[in-house]
Amino acid sequence: QVQLVESGGGLVQAGGSLRLSCAASGIISSINAMGWYRQAPGKQREFIARLTSGGSTNYADSVKGRFTIARDNAKNTVYLQMNSLKPEDTAVYYCNLVGRSRDYWGQGTQVTVSS
Repeated sequence: QVQLVESGGGLVQAGGSLRLSCAASGIISSINAMGWYRQAPGKQREFIARLTSGGSTNYADSVKGRFTIARDNAKNTVYLQMNSLKPEDTAVYYCNLVGRSRDYWGQGTQVTVSS
């Protein structure tokens, strides 16, 4: 059973920064990629960033240049450094792990950016 536990969310003013963490635990046979999604009230969950096992990164256009994804392989932890935050970044942020045969999701962490 794989568990993903996010942390680091909170309330921040526009222009500020936050760093989210996601620690994966359990029996993980292989990790193809880890990443982040977010869901704002009344909206669908959207892709934010992904880091593959080969080291490739992908970002949504809305966060390019502001957010950075990184991973500590030894700790099975992925991070999302979020800078220059905007009110429209307000959402619940979910960690995602792409395994050999399925995806896993964390419980989500709230990020609120005040104007």
